Amino acid sequence: MKWILKSFNELSLSEFHDIIQLRLDIFVVEQDCPYMDLDGKDKIAYHFFGSTEEGKIIAYTRLFGPGEYYKEAAIGRVVVHKDHRKYGIGFELMKRSIEQIESLYRTRTIKIGAQRYLRKFYESLGFKSTDEFYMEDGIPHMYMIKS
Repeated sequence: MKWILKSFNELSLSEFHDIIQLRLDIFVVEQDCPYMDLDGKDKIAYHFFGSTEEGKIIAYTRLFGPGEYYKEAAIGRVVVHKDHRKYGIGFELMKRSIEQIESLYRTRTIKIGAQRYLRKFYESLGFKSTDEFYMEDGIPHMYMIKS
């Protein structure tokens, strides 16, 4: 795996295309959830992704500084290609995303909006539920904070 961090302006057109394709394949097609993925926030986010030796993007997150998405720093659009989930890449992706946030923004406080069925996964990374639940695009979510 090769791990890459880029601002929006540093992404190539091909990288941005592949990132959007991965997000749509998982969030829209696999989860059967039509929603507006392009929310305007890609332009202010850092994009952190993992690719295979051949250059195929298979893991991705969006990273935000404090005040850019929530009051706290944030990680969003967490996605791993379905053919690569059984190898622990999701855990590695999140650990590395947390490290990136800490390095970029000099904070350890991170907020996420997590799908509720992934609660134990995020708890294993140190996130705690705020007990604030909500529905987003028909999927139960919850806010979680790591500090």
